[in-house]
Amino acid sequence: MSREYQTPPVELTPLEKTESLYDEIVEWYADAGEKEQRAAAKLLMVALDKFAIYEGHNWHSLVMEYVDILKHDPEKFQKILLSNRGELKEKPVSGPLQ
Repeated sequence: MSREYQTPPVELTPLEKTESLYDEIVEWYADAGEKEQRAAAKLLMVALDKFAIYEGHNWHSLVMEYVDILKHDPEKFQKILLSNRGELKEKPVSGPLQ
């Protein structure tokens, strides 16, 4: 009796889930102009709201820290993004394997 090897499913990281949502929002805009910017703006609005709620009066400094990194050291920003993707990690989904 031979069993076929199945690769365990990999759970998306929170960043990958966010990027997937971004792609879904872009697709929702269909042929609208500047659909990528519109989708990014929607995600940014939600993120800023959450920062304001959960970071209290310090929300601005945390947001500006990321903005400064992106503005002054885009390579470092890309490394931060890369480290938050699952491509470098093998994190199986919790639960039984199929």
